[in-house]
Amino acid sequence: MTDVAIDVRGLHKSFGPLEVLKGIDAQVNRGEVVCVIGPSGSGKSTLLRCVNLLEEPTAGSIFVDGVELTDPDADIDRARRRIGMVFQQFNLFTHLNVTENLTVAQIKVLGRGKDEALKIARHNLERVGLSEKAGAMPAQLSGGQQQRVAIARALSMDPDVMLFDEPTSALDPELVGDVLAVMKQLAAEGMTMMVVTHEMQFAREVADRVLFMDGGVIVEQGHPDSVIGKPSNERTRTFLARVLDPLHTR
Repeated sequence: MTDVAIDVRGLHKSFGPLEVLKGIDAQVNRGEVVCVIGPSGSGKSTLLRCVNLLEEPTAGSIFVDGVELTDPDADIDRARRRIGMVFQQFNLFTHLNVTENLTVAQIKVLGRGKDEALKIARHNLERVGLSEKAGAMPAQLSGGQQQRVAIARALSMDPDVMLFDEPTSALDPELVGDVLAVMKQLAAEGMTMMVVTHEMQFAREVADRVLFMDGGVIVEQGHPDSVIGKPSNERTRTFLARVLDPLHTR
């Protein structure tokens, strides 16, 4: 095991003639929380999706726990098991209840027995504060509850790192706090996390480092007190002025 959990080197990603990522170098150390912020279309989600090869990089290398995922000979499925992913949309199986959503991949992908999978599912539902919803169907849950189930499902696979792609962006404002509270608890427990987010207060409170992206590059990075509190780059300052002051129109 290396101290560097995620290592992105010279990452480029194009969709046809559109170059979305233009040479990204980034690292996330074990036990670190890194928040990625920036305007829409800056490449944040594409970066995250490349880290677990949901998008295939055009060029560059990606290492997770020292294993190069971009190596043509890499066992991608095996490497991907180290990575938990939580999306904007919850992506729960609508025909399965909450417990079944948490156990199906444990049984089919990890080969766990049903009893062990159930025990792990119950433990992770408790972690996200939803033990009483074990038998509920996704349609019976609020958006915030569905997202917490999605987090519990990812945790049930025992990932080494967790990727969050704007996990609160599809939620009504009053439901955001419960999801962020779960993420804060995971950070406190030492989970390695890479989080694309527009929740600036969360980034300030929880992140060890913040990366500001714009135009497919990392413009600025550092401690949240520096990047969000006292940004040195004009592009960062302009973005934060608009995000932190909704009445700011310039």
